[in-house]
Amino acid sequence: MMTFRHALAGLTLTALLPVHAGAEVVKPAEMSRDDLAGGMFDSPDTVVTERDGKRILDITSLLSSDGKFASGMYRAGPSRFEIDEPYGVDEFMFFLEGSVTLTSSDGSQQVIEAGEAVTIPKEWTGVWETDGYTKIWVIYSEDGSALE
Repeated sequence: MMTFRHALAGLTLTALLPVHAGAEVVKPAEMSRDDLAGGMFDSPDTVVTERDGKRILDITSLLSSDGKFASGMYRAGPSRFEIDEPYGVDEFMFFLEGSVTLTSSDGSQQVIEAGEAVTIPKEWTGVWETDGYTKIWVIYSEDGSALE
């Protein structure tokens, strides 16, 4: 009969076995304090675009192996968007700086400020207004098309 101690010893030995040659080691995607303070945007992987003469910074920290889930950081300046078609992805956002005012198609408003979070469902329509912000984002896209 195997005792708890024997099972634990087996787990310890398994954990110490070397990774097979050629096997890719999968690691968690960390965002350090320096990254969250803006250092993450110093990466050569940061996508820089311009909208109305203002820079937008976007970087993906993790894209899942099935291509349906991703996380990262985003920084943008003042903007206003009318979202007439459903948002298209389920997105969780935690605001590090700035704020956003979300006016749903029924006229109800929510203001999300730095230190707060919001999850926007893929079916959402409305108006997105901001004077600028930095956020951590986490997106699920059923078909993965929004994450390419």
